[in-house]
Amino acid sequence: MEKFYSALSRKKTIDVTDTGTKLARVLTITDLTALGVGSTLGLGVYVLAGSVAKTVAGPAVCLSFLVAAIASGIAGLCYAEFASRVPRAGSAYVYSYVSVGEFTAFSIGWNLILEYVIGTASVARGMSGYVDALANDTMQYHLREIFPMNVDFLSPYPDFFSFGIVLLLTVLLSIGVKESTCLNNIFTLLNIITVCIVIVAGSANIDFNNWNIQKEDIPPEFADAAGSGGFMPFGIAGVMAGAAKCFYGFVGFDCVATTGEEAKNPKRSIPIAIVLSLIIIFLAYFAISGVLTLMWPYYDQNEKAPFPYVFDQVGWTIVKWIVTTGAIFALCTSLLGAMFPLPRVLYAMANDGLIFSMFGSINMRTKTPLIATLLSGVFAGIMGAMFDLNQLIDMMSIGTLLAYTIVAMSVLILRYEENNPSSNNNVQTSPSIQFKQTQTMTPYTFIKYLFNLNMNKYPNEYTRLFANWSICIFTIISFAFCFIIIHYGHEIFNDNLPLLLIFILITTLLLISIYIISRQPASDLDVNFKVPCVPLLPCLSIIMNIYLMLELDIHTWIRFIVWLIIGYSIYFFYGISHSTEKKTRDMKKYQQKMDAIHNQQKAANEVTKF
Repeated sequence: MEKFYSALSRKKTIDVTDTGTKLARVLTITDLTALGVGSTLGLGVYVLAGSVAKTVAGPAVCLSFLVAAIASGIAGLCYAEFASRVPRAGSAYVYSYVSVGEFTAFSIGWNLILEYVIGTASVARGMSGYVDALANDTMQYHLREIFPMNVDFLSPYPDFFSFGIVLLLTVLLSIGVKESTCLNNIFTLLNIITVCIVIVAGSANIDFNNWNIQKEDIPPEFADAAGSGGFMPFGIAGVMAGAAKCFYGFVGFDCVATTGEEAKNPKRSIPIAIVLSLIIIFLAYFAISGVLTLMWPYYDQNEKAPFPYVFDQVGWTIVKWIVTTGAIFALCTSLLGAMFPLPRVLYAMANDGLIFSMFGSINMRTKTPLIATLLSGVFAGIMGAMFDLNQLIDMMSIGTLLAYTIVAMSVLILRYEENNPSSNNNVQTSPSIQFKQTQTMTPYTFIKYLFNLNMNKYPNEYTRLFANWSICIFTIISFAFCFIIIHYGHEIFNDNLPLLLIFILITTLLLISIYIISRQPASDLDVNFKVPCVPLLPCLSIIMNIYLMLELDIHTWIRFIVWLIIGYSIYFFYGISHSTEKKTRDMKKYQQKMDAIHNQQKAANEVTKF
């Protein structure tokens, strides 16, 4: 059992000074920022803003984007710190492998595969719906008639357009990273120009009365689904529900963190690119959603193609077609950015022996993981053809949120690691060493070490242990905290004394665990970028991500569990025995054994000679 646990918790050792890589280091800060913006600023602008405004949040959709931006921004800071610490391909997968352990890393890597596959498929499906809406749903009508699919959990019809566009861009990505990023930069520039045109042209048609439409002024045909009118027609609950949907609009910036072996200076350029891309994305979403709801009443928005519809309504037909053309290029950019990280995660996991080795092969001519790129593209294309947009978005969210949660936990774990665990020369480690030698525990000594009352300035094995346990306890309590808020929030202060006491107890334990973490001495390891306000910001990220995860429906959790079962079958029957980290450790043990035998023989020869 101990050996099994050791296998699950073994950590990847990385020499961050080693810059050797089979991938081409060609990406600059501009390339990386364009990749982050291009992969994120697509479906959220051209589809999501209108959909959320009409059905969930109303004009307050801009506040929903603000809440989603805060959650994504904190996660982005955690990604930026890890990119500085671990400049390798693989994103959150590598980060968790280094800091938490192999089993957790596989879980994250497997969910990242789900995230990027579904991300690619959802953008392709959204692009198909956008183009089809401009053609009066002609494609949908004919495919429903010729190829109907009467299955509840599948799309009503196979979307061959989605499948074809994914395969086309898969071939482009297979040609080479520099060629695909050049095209991505061009498309991203067109995307930003389109967004600017929308903001400028839309500002000339704004009417602030659209943010203050009273319920009695809403036409009868929209009244039943339009809420109570005003800026927040669906209340605070609508803003938060909208934030859960708008969160999808920020998924994709983490693809920048997968380029650790292709960036020219990853420890500096990746953190800068993540922060810059998130700022650009939020400003674009906030402005776009504001202009959209000021131009036209929220209840009469088009859910599939809002901007062409709105500009058509205000009589700006030329701008409509300019925006339409730019939106199609923007969705191509978003699709390219969604596809880019997937083969690199497969490449990283295959190199570590956790999935089949064929995914780790690099084509000598293109310098790309060719097999991983082609197979992942075909898989994403099939998913895009077989599922509709809403199903894909629901399937994508849970894997992304889990990855963000583990990254935030990993930031905390690494912050309280020992600077040099192999060294015992630091005088600050002596109390824990003496304590371990005595093997005694009194309430006073427990509290003393729990709250670091002896004022240790440097982390040691004992302070690390308390920090790690506190992080785990905090995460577990966060689930209970979010569960009560989601399901019993309206009852907490409505004369339900037992529930109120339970909520106060859980909140108190949550704050105490944060305080215990903050009392432990942190590592002073020099890193180019560090998350500020640790442990508060990573803890806030964990709570927000868990809250959004628990908002997902039961069908999403069922699909997620099925996906995990498939992944764990691969890991336990293949990955755990083929892990390169296992082979490295076995080789070291074998070498130590041979050295011991050699030393014994040498000693025996000396005795015989004497």
